[in-house]
Amino acid sequence: MKRKYILLLICSSFLSGIYAQTIEQARALYTKGNYEEAKPVFKKFAKSQPSNGNYNFWYGVCCLKTGEAEEAIPYLETAVKKRITSGQLYLGQAYNESYRFEDAVNCFEEYIEELSKRKKSTEDIEALLEKSRSDLRMLKGVEEVCIIDSFVVDKTNFLSTYKISEESGKLFTFNEFFQTEGKHPGTVYETEIGNKIYYSEQAGNGHLDIFSKNKLANEWSNGRPLPGSINESGNTNYPFVLADGLTIYYATDGEGLGGYDIFVTRYNTNTDTYLTPENVGMPFNSPYNDYMYVIDEYNNLGWFASDRFQPEGKVCIYVFIPNSSKKTYNYEAMDSQQIIRLARINSLKETWKDKNEVNEALQRLQEVISHKPQEHRKIDFEFVIDDNTTYYLLSDFKSSKAKQLFQRYQQLEKDYLQQEDKLESQRQQYAQASKQEKDKIAPAILDLEKRVLQMSGELETVAISIRNAEKTNSK
Repeated sequence: MKRKYILLLICSSFLSGIYAQTIEQARALYTKGNYEEAKPVFKKFAKSQPSNGNYNFWYGVCCLKTGEAEEAIPYLETAVKKRITSGQLYLGQAYNESYRFEDAVNCFEEYIEELSKRKKSTEDIEALLEKSRSDLRMLKGVEEVCIIDSFVVDKTNFLSTYKISEESGKLFTFNEFFQTEGKHPGTVYETEIGNKIYYSEQAGNGHLDIFSKNKLANEWSNGRPLPGSINESGNTNYPFVLADGLTIYYATDGEGLGGYDIFVTRYNTNTDTYLTPENVGMPFNSPYNDYMYVIDEYNNLGWFASDRFQPEGKVCIYVFIPNSSKKTYNYEAMDSQQIIRLARINSLKETWKDKNEVNEALQRLQEVISHKPQEHRKIDFEFVIDDNTTYYLLSDFKSSKAKQLFQRYQQLEKDYLQQEDKLESQRQQYAQASKQEKDKIAPAILDLEKRVLQMSGELETVAISIRNAEKTNSK
């Protein structure tokens, strides 16, 4: 039996040596999508017969599909000159992944023209063309940002690399925060005082959506999807909220340069929704996956993750100095290769303008990395007494009357949030209902809106009574 096993291994090695040198075997691998295995054979033939359009095409596509877009370009250009079918399709994609967006636009336009003459469908290519045009517009607005450091780490535990101040909140994986198991891609952001979380989990549409929960009386409320257009396209994940409680950064794979792109939006308190999200642009976003954008306002440091130019399973964490207002490079006045290098983050030092600013930021980063988090006091809630005083525990109250009123306030707040959740659910049901169903639902929604408004007023009245009772006792 052992001799048969050894013979099988020898035969396997012999056969693998044969297919590694045979164009037919390479073609079979290529057809199955095994580009990495087919690539060495095509490379050998493309090098030995540089005028052969097919060899150039096959090798170029293999390079493109295995993350070597720049290597693919000259071979695909040869294939296009030899008028190999679909050459322009892959060449345009290679240009786009190499940040040569103007070349990609021209290539796709020519391909569309050619397909139109042959009465072929151009719908898919028009989508690629529009994306290249959008990417070109983004390249013309690369943000002038100073990136001070980077760390290549395993993607599975990349969050542990983020060293942000306690004032900026906390980051968790979904499994870590909710103490679950399995491969869950969601992340969780918890506010500084731990009274609210933003997290991502699978919704009814099968995509990842971002939800929020509030903590009341040491219990988490039901998760509510963020309102507005945040969850409208693709998978949405990696939320982070600034200290203002209104500005949220997140990543979605539904639109943008490619893979996950980072977006920002602000909550509109008047309409209970978020403003139209904006792509944060280059250099933060790329044709790869970019996500988990964090601004540590206390330390004046920014963080984001990207798998651009990284091997499978690895991700690069970049640390930068946040701009108080967005500044962009002058695209028209700069060499095209230089702006591409800056957009791709080819070199950190190319982004450095002020050496003192960089040294100070690096010092802050080192302090953050070596900092040991302080032990925080226990927090059950957050109740503002006045501009200088906030209570977090029931024992913080000095007035027994104020304490009794606050216990009533907690129950009222819990009831209010339950009714608010119910109202939100009815509104979503109304939005998807037929006209006849809407006529039935509308009166109940109006009644509930009045009740929620009344409860909001009751809460405010009790809150004022609590503050007055507490202040009277402290005098």
